[in-house]
Amino acid sequence: MLDDILELIYAQATQIISADDFHIIMHDEKTKDLIEIFYLQENDRMPQLENQIITNKILEQEVIRLRRPIVTPDYSKECQTRGIPVSKTGIYAWMGVPLNAGAGTIGALSLAKRDLNVTYTHQQLTLLQSIADQAAGAIVKARLLEETQRRARHLQSLNEVSRQLTSTLELDPLLKSILHSATDILNCEAGSLLMVDDDTDDLVFKVTVGPVAQSLLNTHSSKSSGLAGKVMSSRQPVMVNDVQSSDEWTSGYDKQTGFSTRSVLVVPLQVMDRMIGVIEVINKRDFTAFNVDDQELLTAFAAQAGIAVENARLYQMTDRQLAERVEELSVLQRIGRELNTSLDTQKAMKITLDWAKRQSKASVGLFGMVRESELTIMSQLGVVDEATNAGEIVIPADSIGVREAIDTGVPQRFLLTPGHPGLISGSASRVVIPIRRETSTIGLLILEFTHPEIITDNELNFLLRLSDQASIAIANAQLYDAVQAANIAKSEFVSFVSHELKNPMTSIKGYSELIAAGAVGPINEAQANFLGTIRSNVERMATLVSDLADISRIEADRLRLDFKAQNPKEMFEEVLRSLRKQFEEKTIEVSVQFPEKTPQIWADRGRIIQIMTNLMSNACKYTPASGKVYVTAEATVNIWDPEGAPEVVHIAVRDTGIGINEEDQRKIFQKFFRSEDPKTREAPGTGLGLSITKSLVEKQGGKIWFESEFRKGTTFHFTIPVAA
Repeated sequence: MLDDILELIYAQATQIISADDFHIIMHDEKTKDLIEIFYLQENDRMPQLENQIITNKILEQEVIRLRRPIVTPDYSKECQTRGIPVSKTGIYAWMGVPLNAGAGTIGALSLAKRDLNVTYTHQQLTLLQSIADQAAGAIVKARLLEETQRRARHLQSLNEVSRQLTSTLELDPLLKSILHSATDILNCEAGSLLMVDDDTDDLVFKVTVGPVAQSLLNTHSSKSSGLAGKVMSSRQPVMVNDVQSSDEWTSGYDKQTGFSTRSVLVVPLQVMDRMIGVIEVINKRDFTAFNVDDQELLTAFAAQAGIAVENARLYQMTDRQLAERVEELSVLQRIGRELNTSLDTQKAMKITLDWAKRQSKASVGLFGMVRESELTIMSQLGVVDEATNAGEIVIPADSIGVREAIDTGVPQRFLLTPGHPGLISGSASRVVIPIRRETSTIGLLILEFTHPEIITDNELNFLLRLSDQASIAIANAQLYDAVQAANIAKSEFVSFVSHELKNPMTSIKGYSELIAAGAVGPINEAQANFLGTIRSNVERMATLVSDLADISRIEADRLRLDFKAQNPKEMFEEVLRSLRKQFEEKTIEVSVQFPEKTPQIWADRGRIIQIMTNLMSNACKYTPASGKVYVTAEATVNIWDPEGAPEVVHIAVRDTGIGINEEDQRKIFQKFFRSEDPKTREAPGTGLGLSITKSLVEKQGGKIWFESEFRKGTTFHFTIPVAA
């Protein structure tokens, strides 16, 4: 994205101003560094020289410092005059302008000619400054977009790495995974991980990545020397982007590889207040310097890594009981993931029963829901009897352990006897685990064993924790089922009411129009006014019924769209014709800028007309008399939705109306929302139009948003994919 913009800036500038060299320099406010992001010399772009920190003084630095353009017919002489070393040879005419964004200068843009007979004029300088002013805004937006995407990738990487780190409790593989992940996250060429040796209290190289000499592994390094020692003593990360000037870095890399260290980032590995090691990463592959964001990201990763390392150490150091506990937690975590993947009640019960039977090594198991005085079996494992099919009541509440578990909510353990047989022949013991929701028992988990030994407290505690997870999953599933049923019932009711209301409304409207036309005799002025009120209210009811029907179909995911290649300009002209009378009655001026060659869009014609009509109608309703409404359209690259269509038509409807206050802006797309603003209340509405519009835009692959200034006006934007 940014590189495309830089190429575009270069193309536009050199199209009107001849140049052999072209440079774009950025100024980092945090580090005060100058970084060349576009390097073109003698009409050849040199990417290998880009994204490098500029260490020597250059003429562009003066442009940034002074925030004023500089133009000269003799580059070398200008440098000498200003006390700047001449870093480029063969250049004569040169000019540079600041890249101003807001109140600050973010960099400089310069170009040069290598022809002695060419000089740049002040008119060309003015043109270049105009280009730079536009370019600065575009660069800032592109960098913000890239930064947002980069942060999203970093968060995703941290999330993925976190899952990887928790996937193993073996220390050696974990340390390798940590270092590989650290270098991958920041895209580094090399790195090493050092751990504190418990015996010597020195740092020991445990893992290396990249062209690092294998002899480093398992060698000791003093905790008081070098960058690693500095990090250990200060417990703070250290970042060095010019290793050659640092006497605290001893690379230890194999000279035969020819590897050269440019920059180093070292962060501490610690658990709570105890240091356990350090992570070092060397040289970003894109040749850029480490920055504060890199340091924060690696520090956050190191915090997760430290916990993972400590967990692995504890696992290796503890006895069998802790190992079993960790395994139990791991199993419960897996069970939790499985339970959370579905909102199906039946599936949640089956998963719970399956894990309970597997972990307890039971011979048979049942999962039943408590209904009045009996237990309805919802899932079973190991029971051959046909009477135990799910949904059939097979166990009365007075069966051994059942009533006690229901009434007390406490698990029950029993030895079975001939007088109290089990679910299958050969069962010797039974455990009944209540499934609780708040203070009531909603279900039971019944397990039986062929051995007479009653399960241990640890095994029972596991089953109780499992039942807690099952209770939440089942409650969520039941709530989801209830909500879905309510939504379906509501949608069916709205559809029924909408259908039933259409006929009487049509009759009322038709007969009122006949009476108003004098079909049953002349009418006076008062009667005409009454009939007009009837018609306008019927039209409002028709709009409300139509909106309710649309909302119902959208919520039930039953909205049918007929996608075809459509001409957006033709559709807008149709909308404008239908609303022209409304705009003329309020003497509102409508300005339209629809390019003749606007490409076709891939959309449902009726729904696009509905979107345009709603936005234009709102602009008319909420704009005072003699106001203005502006409509613009453009075919453009989709910069608003990275996951959407690559090319879209962007349409904007701007008015000079009453605007939307800051509090209402957060609710503007909510269903049935109507502002308390008295000026907004003057115009009738259902509070459904914008909610429907948003859904229609998104269902057609677009995006909608708005900008508003209270009492000054509002602009609604939406995009629709270009028909490819």
